[in-house]
Amino acid sequence: MKFSELNLEDNLLDTLDAMRFEECTPVQEKTIPVILNGNDLIAVAQTGTGKTAAYLLPVINQLSKGGYPQDSINCIVMAPTRELAKQIDQQMEGFSYFMTVSSVAVYGGNDGVLFEQQKKRLNLGADVVIATPGRLISHLNLGYVDFSKVSFFILDEADRMLDMGFLEDIMQIVKHLPESRQTIMFSATMPEKIQQLANKILKDPVEVKLAVSKPAEKILQAAYIYYEKQKPEIVQALFKDEVLEKVIIFSSSKIKVKEVTRILKRMELNVGEMHSDLDQSEQENIMLKFKNGHINILVATDIVSRGIDIDDIRLVINYDVPGNSEDYVHRIERTARANNDGVAITFVNEKDQNKFEVIENFLEKDIYKIDLPVEVGEGPEYLSRVRKMGDRNKKRNFRRKN
Repeated sequence: MKFSELNLEDNLLDTLDAMRFEECTPVQEKTIPVILNGNDLIAVAQTGTGKTAAYLLPVINQLSKGGYPQDSINCIVMAPTRELAKQIDQQMEGFSYFMTVSSVAVYGGNDGVLFEQQKKRLNLGADVVIATPGRLISHLNLGYVDFSKVSFFILDEADRMLDMGFLEDIMQIVKHLPESRQTIMFSATMPEKIQQLANKILKDPVEVKLAVSKPAEKILQAAYIYYEKQKPEIVQALFKDEVLEKVIIFSSSKIKVKEVTRILKRMELNVGEMHSDLDQSEQENIMLKFKNGHINILVATDIVSRGIDIDDIRLVINYDVPGNSEDYVHRIERTARANNDGVAITFVNEKDQNKFEVIENFLEKDIYKIDLPVEVGEGPEYLSRVRKMGDRNKKRNFRRKN
């Protein structure tokens, strides 16, 4: 579908034409009409699918038609990180170039002048406020921010915000919003906690879910099949001789992240950890060190499986099998970007073999099972459910015959 086929204002279509935006992406085609119609929305879409334009364009379109309070905050866009807030703000500036729609980005930093500039803009009112939760709460708590006239409340990368521990901040902001607002939520995945949040803050939402695309073929995918007790030895064996320039090790729990970090630090490796126990400034500091090469191994929860903009990650390790196929794809797609090659290795213990097979079925391929390092010893056999069922039937038949 072309943007010209949507019910958008001429000025906005002129802007899109100048930017050479012609064809809608699937997420834009499905969500823009819903937002223009005034419905609450929950959309599940991966990073890189054009979701920022999917919510900015209809909001800019509606605000440009007038009828909204002057010198007031009419829309709040929440983003989990300063980097994403900046990206959204840049797109906002581009899309609103020919429109009389104002915006301000509100995010953290050590610059007191920046805080004062944000305070001034919030006091004067801006049509669209693009903010990280922590910094917006800081302004809100000082008593000069008025959210009573907000018409649009948008959560971008909602699952990531919850992973980063922002649920309480989000709910505090919601308390200051009018009931009559339109709420729009975008998330890369739909875990139970996102569904619970949606049930709390959305009203009869339209649900849009785009199928997760399979990872790039240039990612070499492999797996270690191991006994749980062998896990620390495998990690040590992997990094004893050589460490690539940038490696991410994902784990589903912050306890395991801390455990792996301890192992690698004992090996005197240059490692950092990322999880929800760190506040936003600490997380941003770790990411900056990783980007700049001061840290070359990052051990993290899924807090960084989406939205991380680093092109030269050469190896991704899943320290445990991700909870679903979507999380697996998001994790391993951190590698093999910008025409680089990349490797993704997943640790699969006996209990997680069925879960890993579900991922293989989604990918429609058998992931290569690599031999464990010699010093670790032999691991268990990888048995698919079909194979396990066949073995159980053989045993049952044997017992019957004997």
